[in-house]
Amino acid sequence: MDVAEILQFADQLILNKTGKRLDDLQKTVITGVYDGKTYETIADECHRSESRVRSVGRKLWQILSESLGEDVNKHNFCWTIERVINNSQFYNFGNNQINYCHNDNNESSKNTEQGIKNQLYYDLTIAPKINRFCDRISEIDTLFNWILNQTTNLISILGLSGIGKTTLVKRFIDLHQQKFEVIIWRSLKFPKSLNLLINDLLNTCQQEPKATINDKLKQLFDILTNKKCLIILDDVQNIFTPHQFAGKYQPEYQDYQTLFKMITETQHQSHVILISQEQCPEMESLDEELYPIKSLELSGLENIDILKNTGLKDEDTWLNLMILYTGHPLFLKTITISIKKIFNGKVSEFLAENELVITQEMQSLFSQIFNKISPIEQQIILALSKCNQPVSREYLKITLELSSTNFINGLESLQKRYLIQKITGYNILFDLSPIFREYVRNFCQNYRT
Repeated sequence: MDVAEILQFADQLILNKTGKRLDDLQKTVITGVYDGKTYETIADECHRSESRVRSVGRKLWQILSESLGEDVNKHNFCWTIERVINNSQFYNFGNNQINYCHNDNNESSKNTEQGIKNQLYYDLTIAPKINRFCDRISEIDTLFNWILNQTTNLISILGLSGIGKTTLVKRFIDLHQQKFEVIIWRSLKFPKSLNLLINDLLNTCQQEPKATINDKLKQLFDILTNKKCLIILDDVQNIFTPHQFAGKYQPEYQDYQTLFKMITETQHQSHVILISQEQCPEMESLDEELYPIKSLELSGLENIDILKNTGLKDEDTWLNLMILYTGHPLFLKTITISIKKIFNGKVSEFLAENELVITQEMQSLFSQIFNKISPIEQQIILALSKCNQPVSREYLKITLELSSTNFINGLESLQKRYLIQKITGYNILFDLSPIFREYVRNFCQNYRT
């Protein structure tokens, strides 16, 4: 799809909404955004002020959002328009009318033709409602490619609590729900046995579970084979053993490992997404061509739009706030509340304190994490927290009384939990995130492992 098609469609949407066609500056803004240019670059090239270009852009996105019934902004404009066009057939472009209907050349038409055989089963009862979605466009595209182009059977969405894993997956479902015959979302926040989980999945698909676990697995994989299914398991980290290295299953949930292996080793057309704060052993493969598995590790956001409509002031300082709190959505949410209550929303006054404030919500999150990890990992973190810059593996090992086995396993486990960063270059260095380091320094230094 080229920019001419996008301009034509945007022009019709604007005409339908306002009675006016795109003017030259609006076309220039759309073309520049399509080419990935910043507002500053667009302004320089068309010899207009940046504030004027931004104003035109804001009005465009607002009109398009109202026309399409979903949030449209600079960062998702092209992707959203292309998705809407690709998923629809357009006709009657004249007389200020735009009519479109969904294509029926894929799963939808099959459902109509085959009737009850391909009946849809959607259970998103406990999936979150997404009121606002910022950034993560490339991650959505990655999921689309893995699931709908490469037919990857098992996918992990990984990262710290609050980083946006669950939101990302739900947004993907909102965009592509019609491509699946079965979508089931389950949380393992309070995990149940595999036997009960499979009963639940089968009941959702209106099948009576058979007596033995082997027969139930056969039933489940018949569904995964005959239908295009998407099953989401959230909070997977809760089936792992606390105070041990990452990814060690609790005895009562050990058979989940069997299920995950079967997902990758059995031929079928469906997909399972695992959302977790730590990596499952099954998600590590020396040959990605051999086993259809992928892992998507989420880092912080870079788009300051996440702070819009939050009541914060001094927009020119928002990027500094984003950097200070590593773009972590939960950290930004909780610090925004503090800035509004204590500084009347003035970000510049908060930043003038020149201190990395750890809110009570952050303390609670880090406390849960620190108290759950193994004693060896705690020792490594305490040692790292005393360093103001990244350190080498050799330097870190000298400061600890650990065997090579415990030290290496501890470092690997901490990486699987996304608590330390590995910095590659001439030398390999390890570091804590600034926020976690500040927490450990202030609240964990008297801790005895």
